[in-house]
Amino acid sequence: MYSKKEALFIKKDFWIAFASVYPRKWLLYDTKIKDVTFKFYVDNKKAQVLLDIEPKDEELRKIYFEKIESLKTILHEEYLPEAIFERNFYLENGKVISRIWVEKLGVSLNNKSNWGEIFLFFKDTMSQFELFYNEYEEYIKDLETNT
Repeated sequence: MYSKKEALFIKKDFWIAFASVYPRKWLLYDTKIKDVTFKFYVDNKKAQVLLDIEPKDEELRKIYFEKIESLKTILHEEYLPEAIFERNFYLENGKVISRIWVEKLGVSLNNKSNWGEIFLFFKDTMSQFELFYNEYEEYIKDLETNT
C-alpha cells in the first residue's frame, strides 16, 4: 500500500508519461455540449475511457443519452464493440449521470509494467470514441431532432 503522497506521485508520473507518449489534444471537455465530456480513468484494477452525460436538467440528460443510444448499433459495429451503456449510473457521491464507456480489466496504475498497455488502450479507445462523436456530433447536439 502506498501513502497518499506516494500515490499522488505515481498518478502524476503516469499522466506525464501518457502525455509524452501521446502528445495530442484529446476532445475531452470540448464536445460543445455543456456537461457532456470524455474522460480517461485508471485505478489499481482497470482502465476506462468514459463518455459522461451529466446535465443538471434530467430531461436534457435523457435526450442526449437516448440520441447516442439510438446510434448504439453503429458504435458497436463500426467503432467500439465493447462499449457499455448505462442510462442511470450512480457516482460515489450519489449523483446520477448517464455513462457510456469501455474498460480494460486486470491493469493497475501502480504497476509501471502495465502503463504501455494502458496508454495503448487509452489511445485506441479514445480515438475511436472521438471518430464516432465527430461523425455524429451534429445529430447528437441537435435538440430539434428526436430519436
